[in-house]
Amino acid sequence: MATDYYSVLGVSKDATSEEIKRAYRKLARQLHPDVNPDPAAKERFAEVKTAYEVLSDPQQREIVDLGGDPLAQPGMAGDAGMPFTMGFEDLFGAVFGQRTARGPRPRMRPGSDALIRLDLSLEETAFGVEQELTIDTAVTCSTCRGAGTAPGTLPSTCDICGGRGEVQTVQRSFLGQMMMTRPCANCQGYGTVILHPCGECGGDGRVRSRRTLSAKVPAGVADGMKIRLSGEGEVGPGGGPAGDLYIEIHEREHDIFTRHGDDLHCRVAVPMTAAALGTDLTIQTLDGEETVEVKPGTQSGTVIRLRARGVPHLRETGRGDLHIQLQVRTPTRLDAEQERLLRELAKLRDEEHPEPIRPSSGGGFFSKLFNGR
Repeated sequence: MATDYYSVLGVSKDATSEEIKRAYRKLARQLHPDVNPDPAAKERFAEVKTAYEVLSDPQQREIVDLGGDPLAQPGMAGDAGMPFTMGFEDLFGAVFGQRTARGPRPRMRPGSDALIRLDLSLEETAFGVEQELTIDTAVTCSTCRGAGTAPGTLPSTCDICGGRGEVQTVQRSFLGQMMMTRPCANCQGYGTVILHPCGECGGDGRVRSRRTLSAKVPAGVADGMKIRLSGEGEVGPGGGPAGDLYIEIHEREHDIFTRHGDDLHCRVAVPMTAAALGTDLTIQTLDGEETVEVKPGTQSGTVIRLRARGVPHLRETGRGDLHIQLQVRTPTRLDAEQERLLRELAKLRDEEHPEPIRPSSGGGFFSKLFNGR
C-alpha cells in the first residue's frame, strides 16, 4: 500500500504548499531530536520529513495524487499502482542509447514574486508619493544562512546515489529490457541529505518575516497599475535569490473629481440668475483655487475646460485637462416678491405661454408630429 503522506503531516489532499510547509514546521519543532530525545519521536520526525519532501515536490506530489508512491522501489507492491514508469527522456535514451545528463538538482532555487495592494488618494497618484510599506515575505534564515542545516553541520553525500541525485533501474517493457534513470528517492534528487536540519527553518533555508521598506510612487499612476520592486519578493528555498515585489495601485474615489485617463471631470451647480447674467466662479482644483468666468446666457450642460489642470502624464511632460460641467439650478421655492418679479420678467420676454421648440431637422418622427403629418 502507498504511504498516505497527507495523513503523516495531518493536512488535507487539497492543502496549499504554504499549509503543507506550516504543518511540517509545527511538527518539526515538536519532534526534532534536538528538542525531543524520545526514540519514537525520532522515527516520527523521519516520517514527517519524508512526507514533507515528497509533497513539496510537484512531480512527486502528482504521483501521490494519482495513487502511487514515488519512493517505492521498482518491483515492490507500492510501485505496482503507479500510473507511469518512464518519462520522454528515459524512453528516448532507451531507444537510441542516449541519456540527457541531469545530475543533482540544486537546493537553492529562485523565489516567487509577491503582491501587495496600496490605497492612495487622487492627489497622491497625481503628484506621486513615497510610502513606507509593511510586508510579510520569506527571508533567508539567519541561523543557517540559507543552508538548511543545524549550526556546525553540513549536508552529507547520499549513500544511495553517491551524490549524483539519480539512480538507474532496469525494467521490462514492450520494447524489451530498458535502463531508466530516476531521481534518487533517498535524497529527492539533491545528491545530499540533511541529517541535522536547522531548528529555525526546518531545513528550508528561509523563514517568514515582517519587514518595512520605502516605495516611491511616480506621479501620474492610475488605478490598477503595478509597480515592480526588483528582488523584494519571496526568498527562494535554500536561500535562493528573491523574486520581485509588485505594488498594485488602488485609487480611492474623490469627493469632487472623477478621473478618465489623465483628465478630470466635475460638476458645478450655477443659479439660474447667475447663468443668465454671467458671473465668476471659484473652483477648487488639484493645484488650489482658481476663478472661472461664466458667460451671460450660459446653458445647463455647458462644459468649461481648464487646460493642464488634470493629472500629470506618466513618464511624459504635460498634464491632462479639467472639465467643469455647469448645471443651471432652477429655484423650487419662491416668496411672493420673487414670484412677482419672475412673472414680470416672463411678461416682458413674452414667455408667459411658451410653445414647444420645433426640432431643427425636418425629417424625423417629432418633426412630423409637430407639423401634423
